Amino acid sequence: MTQTIHKLLPKEPQVTLVNSFKNPYDNIVATARTCYSSNVVYPEEVSSTEQSRELRDKIFESIFQAGHHTTMQHPTFQFILKDISRQFVWSFLHSHPFYNSEQVSQRYVPVKRESFLVPPIKGQALELYMDTINFQMDGYKKLRKLIDNDVKKEYMKIYPGRAREFEEKWGASVKKKVLELARYILPVATYAHLYHTISGITLYRYCKLSEYFDTPTETAIVVRKMVEEVLKIDPDFFKGIDDPIPLDKTIEYEYLSEYSNNSAGKIKKEFDKKLGKYSSKLVDYMVNTEDVICDAFRLCLGFDKDSMSNKKCFELLLNPAHNKYLSSRLNILSIAKITKSLNHAYFTFMKKISHTADSQDQRHRMVPGTRPILTSKLTAGEPDYIIPNVIKDNQEALEFYCNGMKRIWDSMNTLIEMGVNWEWVQYLLPNAVSIRFYESGSLLYLHHKWTTRLCYLAQEEIWKTCTEESLQIKQKFPEIGNFLHAPCYLRLLSNDKPYCPEGNRFCGVRVWELPLEQFKRII
Repeated sequence: MTQTIHKLLPKEPQVTLVNSFKNPYDNIVATARTCYSSNVVYPEEVSSTEQSRELRDKIFESIFQAGHHTTMQHPTFQFILKDISRQFVWSFLHSHPFYNSEQVSQRYVPVKRESFLVPPIKGQALELYMDTINFQMDGYKKLRKLIDNDVKKEYMKIYPGRAREFEEKWGASVKKKVLELARYILPVATYAHLYHTISGITLYRYCKLSEYFDTPTETAIVVRKMVEEVLKIDPDFFKGIDDPIPLDKTIEYEYLSEYSNNSAGKIKKEFDKKLGKYSSKLVDYMVNTEDVICDAFRLCLGFDKDSMSNKKCFELLLNPAHNKYLSSRLNILSIAKITKSLNHAYFTFMKKISHTADSQDQRHRMVPGTRPILTSKLTAGEPDYIIPNVIKDNQEALEFYCNGMKRIWDSMNTLIEMGVNWEWVQYLLPNAVSIRFYESGSLLYLHHKWTTRLCYLAQEEIWKTCTEESLQIKQKFPEIGNFLHAPCYLRLLSNDKPYCPEGNRFCGVRVWELPLEQFKRII
């Protein structure tokens, strides 16, 4: 592997391998040999002699070149990552389904003032960058003060009985909601720390795409450090691995760098016009959705249509009173045979939400989306951002917020005019920046997403889009939509008490008594 890595200031990302398989390279070959052996081949057998090591390397080269990569999923690596930007996490680490992460939350943990990436730029450009970052950090603090009373008032409307012990027991709940809303002005340069676990084949893929938009330099540094950490425990692991695809050899680079394209404004305008009143709009689905699901369900159980109607199928599949798989805490729907029939319905939505909301939305990895490369063509120019409801309803906060967004965009445009590469300018984008994309998924995985994110405790924008999506499905397919509701309603149907599983985090609204059409919340 050969990479050119630039220096990030003031500090580079920190990468530490904290857990891994023993002898991962040998494990890959042992699993491959076991496929063609009358006995299980153990990892220590494949490297016990010089002859066995020669065979090991030949086998690895053969299966790697032939694309037989399931054996490379067995070794697993758990990294601790520190001082990495939210933009890098969104654009690279969490933009695919084959990982697991536990990341510090901006909803619950205040962001430290010095916690952001500084690019390798100098002079007036660096001064403007730092001034803008400092403004965003100051804005984060000011917004918290401006909306604190509004959030508290809404909270007390929901929980009037908590007034007496508010400061002692419930003040932290309001503080977290204030943090969630104020973070919209923070830059995507803000640092995160997390545990990140991937398999060997995913790490190989990271190596192949280690110079990749939106954050090629930061990506290259993190991936290189991951490789170095793994080499410490197994010097053989990257034998025969291809070099990265250089950034300038990708289609993305070619079309974003060499071809003139002034259609970004038109794209956004057309997208928003088609989106209309929605944040998430159903744009495609299978015409025979209900019949296909029910036919698959009946076939699984050995019934014909005369002996089991579609209505009965959906009662058995989606009503927790009958289907106890739905009330399991472990989400076993993808393993149970009957619920696999929900995989045969597929829906596509066009969506527009903020960067910070999408950073959570994309964690539903089995509902993939085609997210944009955030080039200056799509994000510079005029301000383009989402406004949370509480800020909309506070005139002083709204004025400060909108003026602040204009200042941030003015700074980005000035940096572009100064010749600063967009790779570095993009880190000033606020969490509020609008992300437009298409997202698709099967009913199996959308059902899990909807019936968890319809909870009133879910992030505001994700809750809103899930409500919109569920209502559109209910309109098109009422037999399905009748069972799309918040988790407390599903627990009501299954007689699983208490209906709200959140304990003292209860949202304060008896949501299980509300029809989906009456869902409404401010905080």
